[in-house]
Amino acid sequence: MRIAVTIFLTDETITPTRLARELEQRGFAGLYLPEHTHIPVERTTPYPAGGDLPREYGRTLDPFVALGQAAAVTERLGLGTGITLVAQHDPIDLAKQIATLDHLSGGRFTLGLGFGWNVEEAADHGVDWRTRRELVRDRMALMRALWAEQPEAYEGSFGGVRASLAFPKPVQKPRGPVTGPRTLVGGAAGPKLFAHISEYADGWLPIGGRGLSESVPVLRAAWADAGRDPAALQVVPYAVLPTPGKLAHYADLGIEEVVVQLPSQGESEVLRVLDELGPFAGQARQARRP
Repeated sequence: MRIAVTIFLTDETITPTRLARELEQRGFAGLYLPEHTHIPVERTTPYPAGGDLPREYGRTLDPFVALGQAAAVTERLGLGTGITLVAQHDPIDLAKQIATLDHLSGGRFTLGLGFGWNVEEAADHGVDWRTRRELVRDRMALMRALWAEQPEAYEGSFGGVRASLAFPKPVQKPRGPVTGPRTLVGGAAGPKLFAHISEYADGWLPIGGRGLSESVPVLRAAWADAGRDPAALQVVPYAVLPTPGKLAHYADLGIEEVVVQLPSQGESEVLRVLDELGPFAGQARQARRP
């Protein structure tokens, strides 16, 4: 099982380059970074985890800039977003950012995407909350057109693009209905989410990993109904606090990668936690050796 990490990198934490080097040296599989462009002070949307919104949400580094730094100082470390708020981006610009990062990293990028939870943040980007899921679906289709091997036009309900020259292309080749880098959709289990995953993604990025015994078979059924290859589905539990028993349970479900949560702290504290997580990464490194 591959062990990756996620962290809210901010202007107050360990730097992307320091963390990326440490992760690669210690045998971790990847680094996933979240995204928030800003957090409106006047906000009525409750924090999903309850209580006050943690300080780091309003201080996050741009994930693509930070991951670009991480890519430049590593050779094998996977690089991902957890998650990209696709509805809050111009899709033509976002397609270029994603393809460039994937190209420069040698195909190491994973696009974790989601629909968001902060209504006020999305509203400042002009997003209609009621239609954000269909907006994301539409923008993913537009980006797939730009990532296609040959110039391809797209016209959707929320915008379009002419058949265009758009390079670089993502490294990973098209597979089934999916074009672009490895793509995982985050969100709570349900038929709408599973329909999105089955239509345009490689798998699911469930936060915390609870309830997977019940939800993974439902997703697999939706995946099969969409005509997707059962062996191709990927489920990657995200922001997990690992224990040997929890990882064994995931392995029993056929899960091959887990993303564990690091604290949004300075260098000394993050390295201390990496020391504690070392045995998990070490076990994964041993399993990867021929």
